[in-house]
Amino acid sequence: MSEQETVILDFEKTIVEVEEKINHLKTIADDGDLDVGKEIKKLQKKLKTQIEEVYHHLQPWQKAQIARHPARPHCLDYVNALIDDFTLLYGDRKFADDASMVCGIGMFEGIPVAVIGQEKGNDLDTRIKYNFGMARPEGYRKAQRIMDMAEKFKLPILTFVDTAGAYPGVDAEARGQAEAIASSIEKCLQVKTPLIATIIGEGGSGGAIAIAVADKVIMLEHAIYSVISPEGCASILWRSADKTKEATEALHLTAQELKKLGIIDEIVNETVGGAHRNPTQTIENLRQSLKKNLKELMAIDVEKLKQQRTEKFMAIGSQFLAVDTKQK
Repeated sequence: MSEQETVILDFEKTIVEVEEKINHLKTIADDGDLDVGKEIKKLQKKLKTQIEEVYHHLQPWQKAQIARHPARPHCLDYVNALIDDFTLLYGDRKFADDASMVCGIGMFEGIPVAVIGQEKGNDLDTRIKYNFGMARPEGYRKAQRIMDMAEKFKLPILTFVDTAGAYPGVDAEARGQAEAIASSIEKCLQVKTPLIATIIGEGGSGGAIAIAVADKVIMLEHAIYSVISPEGCASILWRSADKTKEATEALHLTAQELKKLGIIDEIVNETVGGAHRNPTQTIENLRQSLKKNLKELMAIDVEKLKQQRTEKFMAIGSQFLAVDTKQK
């Protein structure tokens, strides 16, 4: 049994129990000895009600758990489903390649696009390969190289954000992690081509922002996006991991809260029960959103796009600077 199949979130236990009963009855039905069709339908109705009840009243910490769920579709799942003829591109042309930062070109709905995203992996081997989605400096420099190429060949850019943050190791710091992230943010602001960022799972710290400063920032319904992880926030403010739930609430990291604050532009609905229960439908919902937004952005002059993008993020900064000044 894979790790994905064994992960049960605390608030999903009652849901999983009903699912297990349904699967057990289906096994009995397959044997043909008993007619359990009515009981299965009864349990399926109960299951639907339970999922809707639980997922319509999620707390921020529960959303954070869903955003990190190992069975949730990751970057390459979206790329494989949405991008035709995808070709991976490697290396930053300065030091090395970073597998955690997936970059390439392909076709989205008949439109040639450049793709940049963070891949976490879906089992132990691939997580090690992709460094759990935490990019080193060469990953961010590779992303910048792809952005330059996209501008040169007039390719819109689609980014898929899913990382706990940039890799914090000594080797990454020695090679200029902070500079690489800052340069990537600057490149996002300067690039003269449509840029759409989607937070598909966990958008953590500068490691996420580095590829998310976009004309349109989209978030999946149960994704999270914050300046620091809840655990990191709790350790700094309360010096205790026991305060993680309180930190999650204080960070306002859910898609719904960020939409109200004007940090993101759009929320894409996941299937009831989260993307990990029905990845196909969630990916299709995102396809429709990307298609609509890309069409709108491609109708705008690239110089104007760049100006609007800069003004958008400067306004966000000014808004929160004003709030901070008032509080002081």
